[in-house]
Amino acid sequence: MTETGKTGAASLSAQAREAVLQRIVDRRYAQGARLVEREVAEELGMSRVPVREALRALVAEGLLELLPHSGVRVRRLERADVEHLYEVWEPLAVQASRLAARALAAGGSEGLAALEATLRQAESAAAAGEGTREVAAHTAFHEGVVELAGNPLLARTMEQLSWQLRLLFGLREEPAHMRAQHAEMFRHIAAGDAEAAAASTLLHVRDSRAVALRSLFGNT
Repeated sequence: MTETGKTGAASLSAQAREAVLQRIVDRRYAQGARLVEREVAEELGMSRVPVREALRALVAEGLLELLPHSGVRVRRLERADVEHLYEVWEPLAVQASRLAARALAAGGSEGLAALEATLRQAESAAAAGEGTREVAAHTAFHEGVVELAGNPLLARTMEQLSWQLRLLFGLREEPAHMRAQHAEMFRHIAAGDAEAAAASTLLHVRDSRAVALRSLFGNT
């Protein structure tokens, strides 16, 4: 295969992976659902090869699990999965807010308007009862904070958690007070108050954990 052919195949595989991920996040592919390679390929309008590669990649990432002699299924989140995700996300999210506020205090402002826009998008989606759009706005807010932080290593590390967080956000409830917490985080970041931004983010992430555990498992 030529280099161009390899690049094209990799691109198709990446597209298939993202399409399957989005269907998991918005629950078109529910937890525990069995995915058949041929059926997924037909749904995506692709050949089976890039879909097969995408499913293998998602198995390796822990979002799908192999079924003996019958393909794969969407892996069910266990309580330990949620606990482990929050153990990693909490310090990273807190540091991201701290660094973002410091960047604003130093005179940076690029990305601030876009971050504020995600708050309006979340409110609009919530008012319209559009859960998928609200989840996307919440995810975009946290990604925007990381971008404002201006630390490439932090950004790459957070990117590895992105889809797990999107999945979790899509499965849990999204109480109104959590949107208010995002607004508070934004105010502290925009004001350049690093420690207030960090403290409000810590409160938000811990509250998010409690909401997730209560939504998924009935307790905290």
